[in-house]
Formats: sequence, C-alpha cells, structure tokens
Amino acid sequence: MGTTVFERLQPSAAVIDDALRDTRHEVFWLDGLKRTAHPALSGRIRADLAIVGGGYAGLWTAIRAKERDPERSVVLLEANRVGWAASGRNGGFCEASLTHGHENGMNRWPDEMPQLERLGRENLDGIQEAVERYGMDVDWERTGQLAVAVEPHQVEWMHGEDFLDQHAVRAEVDSPTYLAGSWDREGCAMVHPAKLAFELARVAAELGVRIFERTRVTGISGSGVQTVMTPGGSVVAEHVALATNAFPSLLKRNRLMTVPVYDYVLMTEPLSAEQLGAIGWRSRQGLSDSANQFHYYRLSADDRILFGGYDAVYHFGGRVRERYEERPESYRRLASHFFTTFPQLEGLRFTHRWAGAIDSCSRFCAFFGTARGGRVVYATGFTGLGVGATRFAADVMLDRLAGVKTERTELEMVRTRPIPFPPEPAAAIGVNLVRAAMDRADHDEGRRGLFLRALDAVGMGFDS
Repeated sequence: MGTTVFERLQPSAAVIDDALRDTRHEVFWLDGLKRTAHPALSGRIRADLAIVGGGYAGLWTAIRAKERDPERSVVLLEANRVGWAASGRNGGFCEASLTHGHENGMNRWPDEMPQLERLGRENLDGIQEAVERYGMDVDWERTGQLAVAVEPHQVEWMHGEDFLDQHAVRAEVDSPTYLAGSWDREGCAMVHPAKLAFELARVAAELGVRIFERTRVTGISGSGVQTVMTPGGSVVAEHVALATNAFPSLLKRNRLMTVPVYDYVLMTEPLSAEQLGAIGWRSRQGLSDSANQFHYYRLSADDRILFGGYDAVYHFGGRVRERYEERPESYRRLASHFFTTFPQLEGLRFTHRWAGAIDSCSRFCAFFGTARGGRVVYATGFTGLGVGATRFAADVMLDRLAGVKTERTELEMVRTRPIPFPPEPAAAIGVNLVRAAMDRADHDEGRRGLFLRALDAVGMGFDS
C-alpha cells in the first residue's frame, strides 16, 4: 500500500496544536444568529397538510404547498428548533445534482441522467429565483464548484468540459497538493446554511404556515384522515409529509433504510488580505478533492475557510447523540489535512469545530414513497447532498399527495427504493468494512478491491 499526500506532507504537531488551541465546540453558522421563536403545539388542531421536520425538506414542502394552493392550511412540527440539525450545520454547498454526483447517477440510472441533470439545474435555478423573489438574506453566491486531483491517478478523472491542468488550477486556488481540476461553473452555489433555514421559515410563516417548535411527534394514526400525535397535543390532517432526515422514521418500513453517519467540520478565523492573497481563491468557488474519503471546503462571507469531510463515522445502534459530535481525533486529522493543503497559512487559528449526522442510504441519494393509502409521503436518504435536492423532494412529495403523474414522479430514480441496511450488529460491521475498504482504495491508486466491487454489483457502491 502507498501513502496519500496527507501522509507524505504532514504538518508538525505543534502547528496543529496551535491552530486548535482556542477552538470552540459550537456550530459557526448558528453562533449568535438571531432567529424567530415559534411556540410549542398545545391542544388539538386541524390542517390540510401536516409536515414533520423543520429542516430544508420540511420547510420547502411547506412553501411549495402554499405556492401551489394559498388556501391550503399547512402546519409544520419540529422536535427542537427550526434548522438546528443538518440544515443549520452543513457546508453550504447548494448543488444541482439530485444523484450525489454524476458518476453515482450514471452507475444507477444511466438512461435517465440527461433528464435528471436537466431537472437538477432547473431546481437550482428555482432556488435562486426564490431567494431573489422573497428577498432572502442567505449569502447566496453562484460560484460553482471546483473538484481537484491531489494524487496522480485522480488526474484522469478530471478530464471533461472544464479541465484545468496543474498550472491553471493553481492559478485559481494555490495549493501545492493540486495536480489538476475540473470546474463546474454553474452547478453549485455557496450559501449560509442556517440563514437559509431561518429565511425559509420566515417565508413559510409569511405565506401562512403555522410552525411549532419543541414539538416532538410521537406517532401517526388513522386509516383515512391522519392524526399526528405529540406530547402536548395533536394535528388532525388530510395529508402528512415526513421530512425527518437522519432521525428514526415514523414508518416502520423505513427504519432500516437509512443510518446516521457523523461528519466533522472546522472553521478558521477570518483570513487577512495577505493570507487570501497567498492562496488566491478570487472566484470563491466551492472546493472538493477526489478521493473516496474526500474533503470539502469553501469561503464564508467574512473570508473564513470551512474545512470538513474525510471522516464519516457510524456509531453502533444507529442513534443520533450529541456526545458523538466531540471527536478530537477527527478534528486533529482535519487540521493536519488543512495545513497540508495550505501550508502557506501556517499560524491561522480555528475558531469553531462541530459535527452533525448525515442521513445515509445505500444508494447515496434521496428516495421517496407513500404510505397509508397515499395520505402520507416521505423523502429521506439525501446522504449529505440535500441543500438543493430537498426542494426537488418537496415537489415530488406534493405531486404524490395530489395523486398526479408528473415528469418527476415517473422517474425510475423516484419510483425505486434503495437496499435496506441490515440490523445490528451487521450494520455496524458492514459500514466499518466499507469505510476500511475505501481507505485501502485511496492508498492503492483508487483501485476498488473485491469488497467494493461486490457492493457496486448489488447497487450499494459509492462513487461521488
């Protein structure tokens, strides 16, 4: 086995120690950001549509429902606070892809990919149009995304419509690790994720959606009209949309369809003009490298660098727990990889560290379905690429509730479900075997071993 660039060019332990010395375990995006408080549900109310989940998927569903029919009564129920989980703590990459990247889609739905990519671009344009129409203050920047090769075998993966050789890619962003790149100039926007969640909630409320926070849904009952039960009351609704992300599904059939995988992130202090000049990055595009265990990074509006990814950690039992967010070895690894990428920024400090759970499914992009005779719909399994795809999912769910056939509902990607994960202890064993196999591939010039090839053959392989 060989080594990766992050092992060959490691910074000293002293550099890492100094950079992490004053880091706070807190989500930068939520730090000090004002938000509107919504009451907890008390008593019994009625609605045409009840939505469970106050993240992007739930909020977009609420907005799109009111845009389709302003007279429809819509209630949204959130167990904690709007945008507190994945929607408030992700990297802020709002991508056009609905399939977690071109290769993942081609491996699963090659005949549909032209259509899926067109629908993804239209969806991203629709998000931008909504941001502009509703005056959302979300730090929107349609800068695209630059994928970079940091190992020789990755260079051939970069060849495409916008290939950048080593000189050209380092002219964009100057890292000694970059060997080539591919810039998708229109397919991704950078956004402040928590502001996006809060602004979606503002728009939803202004459209007439009733939002209840601190309102955990404990169950759904009914063969016709549905009753959504909470500790303080209930909602009697004609239809229910489930947008619960990485949290346990309220439908038994979906309990093994997703697992929560923890992702870790660092945020730097603001860069000075001199520091920015040392790395370039004038186009402010999102960045990601091309290994199985990849990093993603971007500039914030105040010129900090968010640096995340690489480690993807599953905990036995598949539960979402706050204690899983503190993992010193992951933060040290990210800090090391950061200074391998940008050694010219030695001395820069990290101010924030945090983590969050990704709702991973075996096909690595969202899946959809109905229950209770079509009165309940769901979308989940976004696997870390839901900032943009949740709006598309909202339209799929509303199409399904309306009982209409649309271009979206007729897609094979929409009509099919992924392979479920096995129960414990097989789930933990399998997830950790996959992670180890991907690490071996990254150390063997990207060659996928027998285990990964077997997963590819049964539709559970990952290629982002």
